[in-house]
Amino acid sequence: MFSNAYEVASAFTQPLVVGIRFFDGSVEGGLGSFVVLNDEGWIMTAAHNLSLPFAQEQHAKEIAAFNAENDRINADASIDSGLRNDLLSKLKPNPKWVTNVTIMFGAGQPKIENYAIFGNHDIAFLQIDRKELSGLTTYPKIKDPADLKFGMSVCKLGFPFYPINITFDEKKQMFDVPPNLFPIPRFPIEGIYTRNLVTGHSDGLDIMWMETSSPGLKGQSGGPIFDSEGNICAIQSQNVTIPLGFVGEVEINGSKVHENQFMNVGIGVHAATITSLLAKSGIKFDLASP
Repeated sequence: MFSNAYEVASAFTQPLVVGIRFFDGSVEGGLGSFVVLNDEGWIMTAAHNLSLPFAQEQHAKEIAAFNAENDRINADASIDSGLRNDLLSKLKPNPKWVTNVTIMFGAGQPKIENYAIFGNHDIAFLQIDRKELSGLTTYPKIKDPADLKFGMSVCKLGFPFYPINITFDEKKQMFDVPPNLFPIPRFPIEGIYTRNLVTGHSDGLDIMWMETSSPGLKGQSGGPIFDSEGNICAIQSQNVTIPLGFVGEVEINGSKVHENQFMNVGIGVHAATITSLLAKSGIKFDLASP
């Protein structure tokens, strides 16, 4: 059912790779997905994919304040050594302050020229250098929200099950990206459109989600949830674990174990939200014909 749609969606679904170095020197690599929206360099992804990268500016202020206070205490000749040690011990740096970030859109690292981020809706629109997307000529159509039907088949696409082993060169003060990182294989997973969920109101809109019968996989956040023609119905955001209300019994090493049973469902940013926020932001997009 989704073989043709997979080809369509693969043309505009790309990997979003994030490298983070923290104040304590630890390094993490993350992997999500993004959708190329148009020929003007606009892309969209889940806003939470950018939470740590965009925290760097605030963390830089906190690090500067910490260093300034540390220097002030050390430079104050009126403070005896015992009090100085006591004051310094009370300064508590956050080991997870973000000190260095790299964001890769596909295999490139273009500058972000413009952006519109709607965190309460978990959707972000970014404009990057169009030359970085010069090889992409297929852009998505977003399904008209009026044409979405409960029970319709949908598919998610992204980049799960793939390790991101980014390291940081302390001498060069730059990230080292493994030379064999790309290409990153795509992975689809199908389901059906089950319900709409509304969790609040922000930016003049209901915070509305599309629920799907299958969960999104780690690495699919920010990727499309699309119909059998490849039209985008939602952008994968998160998962929800729903208790089923009964207990299952299994036997492990001769002992009976009772476990509560759950169902994991996917949650995506609804097409109604996407189209409204794109229009509000003045970003060009195509709406699929019925």
